[in-house]
Amino acid sequence: MKRYCRSSLGAACLLLAIISGATHAGSWQNNQSLGGFNRVHIYTPDTTSAIGNGRALLVVLHGCTQSIDAFLTANLEDAAEQYGMVIAVPDAMNKAGFSCWSYWQGTKSRTAGDYKNLISLATTLTNNTGYNIDADQVYIAGLSSGAAFANTTACLAPDVFAGMGISAGPSIGTSSSGAIGTCESANVTSRCLSYAGSYASHFDSQIASIAHGDADTTVDTCYNRQNASGMAGVYGVTEIPGSTVLNQDGGSAEQILWQDSRVSMLWLNGVDHAWSGGQGASGSYISGTGINYASYLGQFFADNNPRVDRNQAPAIAGLNASENNSTLTINGTVSDPDGQVVQVDINISDTMGNHWDYSTQSFTNQTFTIVTGALADDLYQVDAFATDDNGAMSALSTTFARIGPPPPATAPQMSDVLVAVDGQCATVSGSVIDVNQDLVSVDVTFSTATTSADIQGAQFTAQACNLPGGSQTAVVTASDATNLSSATTLSFDIDAGQVATLDQHISAGRLDYTNYANCYLEYSTAAFKLNEITASGGLCQWQDNDASCVGPTQNCSTGGGSGGGGSGGGTQPCEAIETYNYYHKTAGRAYSTGNPYAPDYFANGSDEAMAGSTWGLTSLYSTDDSTWYVGSCPL
Repeated sequence: MKRYCRSSLGAACLLLAIISGATHAGSWQNNQSLGGFNRVHIYTPDTTSAIGNGRALLVVLHGCTQSIDAFLTANLEDAAEQYGMVIAVPDAMNKAGFSCWSYWQGTKSRTAGDYKNLISLATTLTNNTGYNIDADQVYIAGLSSGAAFANTTACLAPDVFAGMGISAGPSIGTSSSGAIGTCESANVTSRCLSYAGSYASHFDSQIASIAHGDADTTVDTCYNRQNASGMAGVYGVTEIPGSTVLNQDGGSAEQILWQDSRVSMLWLNGVDHAWSGGQGASGSYISGTGINYASYLGQFFADNNPRVDRNQAPAIAGLNASENNSTLTINGTVSDPDGQVVQVDINISDTMGNHWDYSTQSFTNQTFTIVTGALADDLYQVDAFATDDNGAMSALSTTFARIGPPPPATAPQMSDVLVAVDGQCATVSGSVIDVNQDLVSVDVTFSTATTSADIQGAQFTAQACNLPGGSQTAVVTASDATNLSSATTLSFDIDAGQVATLDQHISAGRLDYTNYANCYLEYSTAAFKLNEITASGGLCQWQDNDASCVGPTQNCSTGGGSGGGGSGGGTQPCEAIETYNYYHKTAGRAYSTGNPYAPDYFANGSDEAMAGSTWGLTSLYSTDDSTWYVGSCPL
């Protein structure tokens, strides 16, 4: 969960190299305890989905006897970065024989066992604004028993899961014998509809990909068509004659589609009973022979998910503002890739907090011009956004212009400077204004290095990862061309703890067998958390919260320990931010509905109404970075 700390003025994020040797910009957070699961590997890409709002989410379920660690070498990162998908790989809590997902036994209910946990995992990740997941782009996939369990879960909760990827899975409702024996006949359509119950209407917008290796000798390949035809029956779509051959990542697959691409069936050429990871993939039940199935799913979902509004937002380019006899002439170009721009809104603000609103619906060759009334001498920030004929709004464009002579040299001023903590990553953001318009840089000095912030308009951001655990500070310095500067210091905590079982802690080198008896008596086979603390001589030691289970003194994993117990967490401080409603929306604290020209705004989580439409000035506060309320922090 992200935690925010305001300045005095106003995951473990371990970067992994993928198997091919290239380095992804995103990060894995391994062995997370989340959504009812003790162990979940989560990959968060730097990219966002090309459709909808934010990132997609793909939950991937392992097969029998298969560790979730196998998916760390399955090229999932490629799909995650290419399609803006967060990928979560949970370890089943209620395993049956051979460590399978128990799809053939137990109650099939949204509130039972791992079905409940998977729904909870999906909703927990979606509700965490740090992942920026679009609730309309949540998908589930799996291999073998994981495939059957994923299919069942998607039938139980079609409102949660917009699509499924079922690879080498027995049909839902079949017995365990059917997985490794003779193919069992199953009415997938009837069973899936019965599982959904009152949620069945959501099948109108769900899609399914069914895949099977054509060299699979473990699970009968009969299930491929039985599952595809069954889901087509749920959706009420007919098969399209013929097939196409897909060539990707050194492998190939035969694809058969149903009406409106609601269902696809793949034969993964040359793949045995394994998750098809594409060239370079390896690991237990991971095949490098076929295509990258996760990448296929990313494309299939992005192309065919009917829940996502595919209207592309307009764009503003070349925004410019110039003085003319104490007025500002503002112009720029607008475009919309799949419609037409109907209005451009302009907000102008001075250094005293006053603001003026203008708009135009007049465009000549995709250009617009707005002339303000007379304005006093000052530096003005000009914000512009365009709205298209479907109500989509462009990203905000910002420029600055001065009326009158410049003031004496003045240091840049920063405001709303915050730090967001996610695992061992910290992201600093804020606003900076230089009334002399000679800002040179904003630098953030973390404990590990100094980073130059990215500056867009008046907003800046900078990030550092792999920070050591414990109390941290970041010094933010804004400098101008005359060597004048201003600075502010942020304080925050990094939780560098690692959650794993005793054997996994030993395998990772955090513990050894010296203290094995104490650790085993306390935790047995359950997962528990170790924190890295500073020991003597610049070395570190891993230990639990009461130091009853400790590891050897050794080199620090992140350049330094926590310097204490490192328990992390603590009481979440209240954070209050006052700004225009539009900025609250772009920051994820609010949403808007209604008339696109003068929409109504509401605080995320609480749904409390915000006065003043787009340029209303509202204070919102939150204690968990998830639910926001109108007003100031309670005393």
